Amino acid sequence: MGSIPMGHSPKGDAGMNQNSERKGIFYAGSAYFAWGVLPIYWNLINGISAEKILAHRIIWAFVFMMLILLVTRKMPLFFSALKQLRQEPKKLLVLIIVSLLISANWGSYIWAVNNERILEASLGYYINPLVSVMLGVFILKERLTKAQLMSVVLAFIGVLIMTINLGEVPYIALLLGFSFAFYGLMKKQIVFDAAVGLTVETMIMIPIALIYLLVIKEVALASHAIDNLLLLGTGAVTALPLLYFAKGARFLSLTTLGFLQYIAPTITLLIGVFVYKEAFLLTHFIAFSFIWLALIVFSVSKTKWFVKKVVNEKQLSA
Repeated sequence: MGSIPMGHSPKGDAGMNQNSERKGIFYAGSAYFAWGVLPIYWNLINGISAEKILAHRIIWAFVFMMLILLVTRKMPLFFSALKQLRQEPKKLLVLIIVSLLISANWGSYIWAVNNERILEASLGYYINPLVSVMLGVFILKERLTKAQLMSVVLAFIGVLIMTINLGEVPYIALLLGFSFAFYGLMKKQIVFDAAVGLTVETMIMIPIALIYLLVIKEVALASHAIDNLLLLGTGAVTALPLLYFAKGARFLSLTTLGFLQYIAPTITLLIGVFVYKEAFLLTHFIAFSFIWLALIVFSVSKTKWFVKKVVNEKQLSA
């Protein structure tokens, strides 16, 4: 048996782990809560086009992140990242694609909220983890367990029901789900500090945002003071949840994060139904039920209990 280091005790270590987990749940949970209530923020400026909001979101997120880097004294890391990208064009290309993906995701979400399609937006983030699983199978050649394969099939049925109900493919939901899944996949190839990575991503999109505002001849902010403040605030509401998420993820297992990530689309769904009175019909309930069931099956399949059970069954059958 191993000895316990002087000045430590199992009870103390367990307490530290519990404190770390509580801290992680607070930060990650706060991030997901913020993402869940974001529709309310975007709806406050729905008189402005989604494209213009996106352009300002990119610009002010970059400004906000530069301030964060200055305050946290991470500017040397930022300049080091830029130097690395100059020396490795392939990484720069990947980061450009990453920036385009997250911009497409942001823009689609804002458009969905401002066009009364919040339910479809929430569907997109419900199917996102399952899309990530599919990418893992087809691109990274990962293998699915039977339970995970069942979750993908259930999710597909849910999307199919929603498609039949809408009379068209729920392209906003699919765009949101796939763009964020590909964003996560591509991000794995570039390892930067979370704050530095987000700063570089927004910096890459700055020229496109500025060109767009110049073309529509609306470089200036909105005509109303409140709208101006809300546009300026897009930087903070973009960056802070991402930074909180990155901080929380350090203290939590992937399984815990997996359960927490459904906070955001659930809040968004409730806001769409109860705040903005979007219709939630029987077909919506049936479609979402398949998605929820898929997520339950998928989440359970990632728990230690389930993995241990599968391993034991394989050993018994061997």
